Amino acid sequence: MAIAGVGGLLMATRPAFAPAGDAARPAAAAQGVLGGRQVDPSYFEPGSCVSFRPTSGSRHLTVFLDAGHGGIDPGAVGNTESGRTIFEADETLPMELDTMALLRARGFTVAVSRTRASTVARPRPGDVSDGIFTVKGSHRDVTARDLCANLVKADVLIGIYLDAGPSPLNAGCLTAYDAVRPFAAKNIRLARLVQHDVLSSMNSHGWGIPDAGVVKDSTLGGPPLSAAAAAYRHLVLIGPADPGYVSYPSQMPGALIEPLFITDPFEATIAASKAGQEAVAKGLAKAVEQYFGA
Repeated sequence: MAIAGVGGLLMATRPAFAPAGDAARPAAAAQGVLGGRQVDPSYFEPGSCVSFRPTSGSRHLTVFLDAGHGGIDPGAVGNTESGRTIFEADETLPMELDTMALLRARGFTVAVSRTRASTVARPRPGDVSDGIFTVKGSHRDVTARDLCANLVKADVLIGIYLDAGPSPLNAGCLTAYDAVRPFAAKNIRLARLVQHDVLSSMNSHGWGIPDAGVVKDSTLGGPPLSAAAAAYRHLVLIGPADPGYVSYPSQMPGALIEPLFITDPFEATIAASKAGQEAVAKGLAKAVEQYFGA
């Protein structure tokens, strides 16, 4: 996510890190995505808004996972320590799919915003100009994720994004929640579990990712793309209704995590690695289980 984070960004200086699997994981997008049911193919792109049944048992609970950005929206850009350029949308996808596989094996139904490098909503006239999203198209693609979560009647929502900062030394993991929703107490409980479990999972590898904390979504956000966005002052994925701007917000507790800075070469290398992606997924799966009292 092209979000600069909160005031006073954490800074870090670290040794080089080159985990096995520094190369991209093109096969990850194909893992665990067969047998899913696409919700409303007329509205969503092929491979987007897909629901998957548990692979073991059933808890009769549904989790919605959103891999940030996608398709013509690459998200933030960074470079690994080896100098490879990576894009946020490419790295959040395997994190989402790895989390899905873990949760399905633990009895959860899981719906995901996308299973491949695509947008979520089918673009409509006026959504794309010269191969990139218009402001209207970008907004509709984000709100489509809320629509998907609502259509599958998810019990909880988690957005998976990457942070970006003005300096390659900006670093750390943060999780956002919305404090004005009727279920704000559940939001913050979920956010605290997500932050703790993902950070612990990553740092069990000795990576020393700084803890940027659990923050209100009103403290986040890059330069607003419109006057309506500037007035909203929330993250659309987890924020409240705003007539004319967010007409159909998500209807379940949610949190949005940015586990790593893609603009920090050390953290970008982790984000692009199999070990890093699996560490994020393990932390997210554990947080979901704890949230539901497992």
